[in-house]
Amino acid sequence: MDDRRPGIRPRPSIWRRLDSTARRSFPTAMTMLLLLVTAAPFRLPGQAELQNAAALSCVFFWSVYRPGSMPPPAVFLVGLLADLLDFAPPGVGVISLLVAHGVAVRWRRDLIRLGFLPVWLAFVVVATGLAGLQWLLTSALTLRLLPAGSALFQAALAAGLYPMLAVLLARAHRTVAEPANA
Repeated sequence: MDDRRPGIRPRPSIWRRLDSTARRSFPTAMTMLLLLVTAAPFRLPGQAELQNAAALSCVFFWSVYRPGSMPPPAVFLVGLLADLLDFAPPGVGVISLLVAHGVAVRWRRDLIRLGFLPVWLAFVVVATGLAGLQWLLTSALTLRLLPAGSALFQAALAAGLYPMLAVLLARAHRTVAEPANA
């Protein structure tokens, strides 16, 4: 909260600064927590794809609506955690999430003015492209052609998961994660 009016203002207390820091780091922390929850041994079919879809949805949402709270180093750490939890070839999750972040930040000015449906359609395009990129990178790094079914399933799962997560993340965006409320 940067007040530009002249005058004397007291320095913010340590508690206010901690609150502001916690609110700014909320998107990254919650994305990492969601990754840990989806990596728990629930023995769900398609759990690895669910984990990737959740991480992609969160990174895309926060990169569009609060890019300052989801900077590239944080996206790198989220991707690294996703790679470690998913046992994917190293770097695949990092690269795909950084690409998603870059695309979201690049399209941010246009997307932020639009309603939910165009943002969701843009996300579906990004998720489909990234599922293909992950399939290609994983096939190249394992030196064998993998079946494309899991990439298509991951894209469809991400497209279906985004609206549900967007509702929760939008509520957090207006309340818990808002640094101006600190």
